[in-house]
Amino acid sequence: MGELENIISTKALKVWRLSGFLYALIGIIIAVGLTIVNELFDWPKWLYMIYWGLALLEFVLLVFFLPSLRWKWWRYEVREREIEIQKGLFVVTKTLFPMDRVQHVETKQGPIYRKYDLAAVHISTAATVHVIPALDSLEADHLRQKISILASVEEEDV
Repeated sequence: MGELENIISTKALKVWRLSGFLYALIGIIIAVGLTIVNELFDWPKWLYMIYWGLALLEFVLLVFFLPSLRWKWWRYEVREREIEIQKGLFVVTKTLFPMDRVQHVETKQGPIYRKYDLAAVHISTAATVHVIPALDSLEADHLRQKISILASVEEEDV
């Protein structure tokens, strides 16, 4: 079937970088704690390089590298009879599920998504919930309505 046409919003990069920064702060806090322990117990100074090297690596990966790759590979397509989602960084997964398996569809928007006017579309089937993240709010609403009409399911707006 080739490359999927629809991409998620470029604002997803900002959101993923922000969340990556917050996760990286945990690594920095751990590095600070280990540095203090290192001083208290007079451990070798080369251990500093390991703590701070790992914290820096985590920061670069989570804030700069992984969000761009993640955005590059996220694709989706809603067709009349099926929905296809492609995601993954190093292992790319394509999921195809028939429209008649959709039980309900909803949009969700947390505080960070709301700040950037984004929403995620959650599509529930009998087996699982499939998520299309970081769409512009209007696009997410239109997609929710389109899937609802195609699948003939009740809408749920959260």
